[in-house]
Amino acid sequence: MDNEVAAGNTASTLGHLALGLTLLAFGLGSTGVIDNVAASDAAALATWVGGVALFLVGLLALRAGDGVTGTAHAALGAFWFTWGTGVGGGTSAEAAGLFLLLWALLALTLTMAAKGSGLFGQGVYGLLFVALLLLGTGAFADHGGLVKAGGWLAAVAGLAAWYGATAAVAHWPTSLGRVTRRGAPAAG
Repeated sequence: MDNEVAAGNTASTLGHLALGLTLLAFGLGSTGVIDNVAASDAAALATWVGGVALFLVGLLALRAGDGVTGTAHAALGAFWFTWGTGVGGGTSAEAAGLFLLLWALLALTLTMAAKGSGLFGQGVYGLLFVALLLLGTGAFADHGGLVKAGGWLAAVAGLAAWYGATAAVAHWPTSLGRVTRRGAPAAG
């Protein structure tokens, strides 16, 4: 990484990698698109990568003075650790739905807090919010279609988070840039 990358940006990149991989595994498992792979199969990844690693990265971001990223990653780390350790514990569908809906509120808060990070930053948390909303509602209503739709949105959010982290390391673009009236890219 460049010497110009601050500790907060490094924590953000590591956090988005952890969030992206966890969301992608959880989302794909929820869709049922891969035979014999369910969301519960992502429990170990969710516990250690999405939970412990993301929580620690959140603490590093807080220590570096990045309150929004630190709060987001530490809170999401707590979510993934709780989900990963609770999978298969005999929880009712209603309890699982409530859990997901309560964490959807966190994702909504993160979406609102990320307004300064631009559309890309808000997009990951916004997709996570809608995914958790669909997954929670699907669990309450025992509606497989809502669960699958939520899984696909979680997978897309995971891909977006992964791309954002990869783009930061590889110096790829994360925005489309400004466009002038005539449709040509603006200078600067």
